[in-house]
Amino acid sequence: MKSDKIIEKTKIEIAAEELKQIKKYYTHLFIFGIALALYVLKKYFGISFNFFPLRWLNQFVISCWAFLIFIKTLKMVFMNKIFNSTWERNKINEILEKENQSKTRWE
Repeated sequence: MKSDKIIEKTKIEIAAEELKQIKKYYTHLFIFGIALALYVLKKYFGISFNFFPLRWLNQFVISCWAFLIFIKTLKMVFMNKIFNSTWERNKINEILEKENQSKTRWE
């Protein structure tokens, strides 16, 4: 009974952490979209942005940023496929069983 509550709490914590990661990813993607739009305006329409952060917005920065987003996307997609909820549930049960065994040994 107690282990079921712990499992449920752990599942909620895992889901909350996963949701937090997804939210960070989409925020990062949104900011990149804005930066990309500003870069296009600067590069192809000749609009000059002469204040600090946008002055350094160039092809190298956009390329590196796009590469990092690509890596983060691959990580999210493949980690979710490899370590899906079944894997998480099995790992949680395995950890709880080890804890229960160690508690029983000392009692």
